[in-house]
Amino acid sequence: MFDRNLPYNDLPNLPPSEEIIDKDVLIKWGLASRALAELNKNILRIPNPSMLINTISLQEAQASTAIENIFTTDDELYKAVSDSIKEETANPSIKEVLRYREALWSGYNLLNNNQTFDKTVAINIFQKIKNTSQTIRPPQSQVVIRRGQSDLKPGEIIYTPPRGVDIVDQKLANMFEFLNSTENSFDPLIKMAIAHYQFEAIHPFTDGNGRTGRIINLLYLVNTNLLSHPVLYLSKYIIEHKDDYYYLLAGITQRQDWKPWLIYMLTAVESTSKYSNQKIDEILLQMDATYSYIHPKLKWYSLELNLALFSQPYIKQKTIGEITGSRSRTTLTKYLQKLVELGVLSVNTDGREVFYLNNDLIRILQA
Repeated sequence: MFDRNLPYNDLPNLPPSEEIIDKDVLIKWGLASRALAELNKNILRIPNPSMLINTISLQEAQASTAIENIFTTDDELYKAVSDSIKEETANPSIKEVLRYREALWSGYNLLNNNQTFDKTVAINIFQKIKNTSQTIRPPQSQVVIRRGQSDLKPGEIIYTPPRGVDIVDQKLANMFEFLNSTENSFDPLIKMAIAHYQFEAIHPFTDGNGRTGRIINLLYLVNTNLLSHPVLYLSKYIIEHKDDYYYLLAGITQRQDWKPWLIYMLTAVESTSKYSNQKIDEILLQMDATYSYIHPKLKWYSLELNLALFSQPYIKQKTIGEITGSRSRTTLTKYLQKLVELGVLSVNTDGREVFYLNNDLIRILQA
C-alpha cells in the first residue's frame, strides 16, 4: 500500500496493462496525433527550422521553468538571448531559462549524433539544466516532494520517490526499455504520457526532474519521427492546468488511475500542437510580408537578414554586420536606422547597450 512518507520502491515497472486504453483515450489519441502531424508538416515550411524554432523554444524554456516557480519577464529573456546579457552575469531566473534551452538543444544534438535514447540523454539534460557534473542521485539521498508554500499544510511530505542501491537505476533502465521497445502495442504518444508519469515518480535526480522530464517528452517525439524538431510548446498547457497536472500524477501513484492522466497529456499535445502551428503560420506570414515590404526599398535587405530578424525578438548591430558582411559601424547604424524608419524595428536602450526590437515578432509571441 502506498505511503507518502516511505520510499515508493514498489513503483510498478512498465509497461502497465493495455486495459488502460479505452475508447475515450483512443478518440483523444486520434485528435492529438492529427494535430501533431499537422505541426510536423508545418515545420518543413520553415526555411531554416533550427534558427526560427529558436523563438518557440524560448517560450517552452520560459514556461517550463515557470512551472517550477522560476519566473522571468519577456524583456529580460529577449535581452539575454540576444547575447547582451552573459550567463555569468544574468540573474538566477534568466540563467535557469537559458540552461533549459541549452539542455533542449544539447539533448537534441546528442540524440542525432548517437542515435540512442537512454539514460545518457536524461543525464545530459539534467547536467545542462543544473550546470552540474552530478548524475543519478545516490542511494542515501533523502529527496522528498513537499507541498508548496501557497498550499495548505506547506512543507508537508506528499511523495517519497524510490530509494536504495541500484533501485533508481533499475527503474530508469526499465522506463527507457519501455520507450524503445517494439514488443508492446502502445503508440508512441501514449508511451510518452506513460513514461512521463514514470519519470516523475522515479525522480532520478536531486533537482530539476520536472524540466528534465519535459525535455525528454519532446526528444522522444523526435526520436520516434513524430516531430522533426523539438518545437512542441507542451509547457504552455501544463502551466495553464498546473493543479490538474499534479493531481492526476498523484492519482496514478495512489490509485493506478491512468485514464484521466492519458487524456490530460493527449489534450496537451493536441492543444499545444495547434498553438505552435498557429504561431509558425503567423511568423511565416509576417516574414513574407516584411520582406515584400522592405526589399524593394532596400536592396541590401536579403532573405538571410529577414530570417535573422525573425529568429529572436531582439537583435544587435553585430548580428546585422555578420550577415551583411559590413564591418563599418557607420554603415550598420545607417542600415538599422533605415529599418527603424520603415517601422520594421524599434530601438530600446539599457544603459550603454542598444537593442533593436522586432515588434511584429514580439506581438506574435505574446498573443
